[in-house]
Amino acid sequence: MSAALAWITEPLAFEFMQRALAVTLVAAVACAVLSCWLVLIGWSLMGDAVSHAVLPGVVLAYVVGLPFAVGALVFGVGAVALIGTVRESTRVKADAAIGVVFTTLFALGLVLVSVVPSQIDLNHILFGNVLGVTDAELWQVLVLGVLAVVIALVKRRDLTLHAFDPTHAHAVGLNPRRLSALLLGLLAVTSVVGLQAVGVVLVVAMLIIPGATATLLTRRFSRMLVIAPVTAAVCAVVGIYASYYLDTSVGGTVVLAQGLAFTAAYVVTILARRRRTATRPVREAVAA
Repeated sequence: MSAALAWITEPLAFEFMQRALAVTLVAAVACAVLSCWLVLIGWSLMGDAVSHAVLPGVVLAYVVGLPFAVGALVFGVGAVALIGTVRESTRVKADAAIGVVFTTLFALGLVLVSVVPSQIDLNHILFGNVLGVTDAELWQVLVLGVLAVVIALVKRRDLTLHAFDPTHAHAVGLNPRRLSALLLGLLAVTSVVGLQAVGVVLVVAMLIIPGATATLLTRRFSRMLVIAPVTAAVCAVVGIYASYYLDTSVGGTVVLAQGLAFTAAYVVTILARRRRTATRPVREAVAA
């Protein structure tokens, strides 16, 4: 028992591990809550686009001394506006417009990272730097993460109605453009929160996998809003501990844990479906 307790408490003896656990937990829960709507609407590719398009904004914010969130929000919203302009003013399909805009902005971010002189390694933005979180970054993640979750939960009824049936939402007086803008704004904020934990490259996984996992386990959206953040939080803890004892990348291990959780949910879903199919003739015979 003492050995198990020592195994649990040993990583938490280090202050940087405490910070890493706090940041990863907040990022995982915030991204998981938003992922429910992204998966429901089918905005997985948009989540990928925004999470990568914020990179040049983060770098430029660092250059001028602003919070990363400011630059990320500007470029996240700008990317969405560019995608909409290209899609509506040309014959280019939506997926192609998203691909062109986000890859171009991501490439711009990579160029800026390579030329901007800095005292910190901006490559950490690409792959996360959760073990080197400062007090300011910790508070930034906490404030933005909690703010994004609170806004999403307060507006959950309107956002859910908009996701299921935008026409009906418009008929009852909701503004679909404002709700879409709200979701995109929350997407940009949670991208900033998540990139501190796993980096720009992997943050899209935290924005998609928890919602997809919850979709496999339940058909009720209210349950998705519980299953997704709980699963993401458990995977965050498992990933942090696994990375400590296996000496692996924190961000990569956390995302791998989420991928394994999705795989487990998929296997459970398939087995449950086969069991229902196998017992159906028996139930029908009994009913007859």
